[in-house]
Amino acid sequence: MNQNISQQVEKQAEAAQKFGKDGMDAMLRSFGTLSKASQAIAVEATDFAKQSFEHGTATLEKLAGVRSLDKALEIQAEYVRTSFERLTTQSQKMTELYTNLAKEMAKPFEGIVAQAQQQASKFQDQAFKAQGRAFEQAKDGLNKAQGEAAKTFDAAKDAA
Repeated sequence: MNQNISQQVEKQAEAAQKFGKDGMDAMLRSFGTLSKASQAIAVEATDFAKQSFEHGTATLEKLAGVRSLDKALEIQAEYVRTSFERLTTQSQKMTELYTNLAKEMAKPFEGIVAQAQQQASKFQDQAFKAQGRAFEQAKDGLNKAQGEAAKTFDAAKDAA
C-alpha cells in the first residue's frame, strides 16, 4: 500500500512539474504575442499621429489663403468634421487591436486551464477513493476489535 501511495505521489509530482513547464511555455508564447501586437499598435498610433499632423497642416495652409470669414468658417467646420470621423475610425481600430491582443494572449493558457481542471478532478477522485478505503479499513479494524473484545468478554464470563 505504501508503494502505491508513493507511486501516486510521484505521478502527482510529475504532473505538477509538467503543468509548471506548460505554464511557462504558455507565458512565453503570450509574451511573444504581446511583443508583436505592441509593435502593430505603436505603428498604428504613429501613423494616425502623422496623418493628423498632415491634416492639420493642410487645413492651416487652406486657411492662410482665405480672403473671407465665411470661407474660413467653412474650412474650419470641414476640419472639425473630418477630424471627428478620423478619430472615431481610429478609436475603432485601436479597440479592435487591443481586443485581439487580449484574445491572442489568453489562447496559450486555455489548454492549461482545462488540464488543471482535469488534474484537480482526478486528484479529488483519488483522494475520495483513498478516504473510502481508509474508512473501510478502519471499520474492518473496529469490527475485528469488537469481535475480539466480545470473545474475551465471553471467555472471562465462562471462566467466572
